[in-house]
Amino acid sequence: PPRDIKSAADVDFRALNVAYGEIQKMSEKYDIYILAGTITKVQNKYYNSARLISPGKTIKNYHKRALWGWDKDNFAIGNKMGIFEIDGIKIGVRICFEVRYPEYFRELYCENTALNIILFYDVADSDDIERYELIKSHIRTRAAENVTYTISVNSIRPYQTAPTGIFDKSGRIINELKRNTENLLIYNFENISDDFGEQGRRWISDALTKKCQ
Repeated sequence: PPRDIKSAADVDFRALNVAYGEIQKMSEKYDIYILAGTITKVQNKYYNSARLISPGKTIKNYHKRALWGWDKDNFAIGNKMGIFEIDGIKIGVRICFEVRYPEYFRELYCENTALNIILFYDVADSDDIERYELIKSHIRTRAAENVTYTISVNSIRPYQTAPTGIFDKSGRIINELKRNTENLLIYNFENISDDFGEQGRRWISDALTKKCQ
């Protein structure tokens, strides 16, 4: 809201629960974990959320904390860390505007996540390639400064202003989908050993973050 619906209160939560049920069926049928951007409601509060649905019928949420503008008008601030574990891999989750702030990702570094995922709904009514490149630079920096593989996922319409792609621990692009085009990115995640530069950044980061241990 307000791009697609008037406000968070206008969400049809009955229909949303039906959709969750269908996603749960897919999760169990194919034995996969599914992370979806959504709107959740807890009592009388609405949240901009990332929902993890697993084959074991366990549902976990992360609620966005960096709220401004439309988000601030529609949602409450979350208070969870956004850390999930899948098959022994610790994964951090962040949402859209949070990529602008290194503090949210340093939290994940302190928790030793192996992979971070950023869910975006960052689009524009005109083709703004400069914004796209700016946000991509944020993602690459968050990946490099925290020595953590990072996946970004974004909507494509009307015009995509943040990438769908995967970046390695030095911020290098492993794979990036073509802008404004529907596609599927498949990547076999392997957490390979740090190279020389990554070892150095991790050593310095460990020294700087002793206060969070």
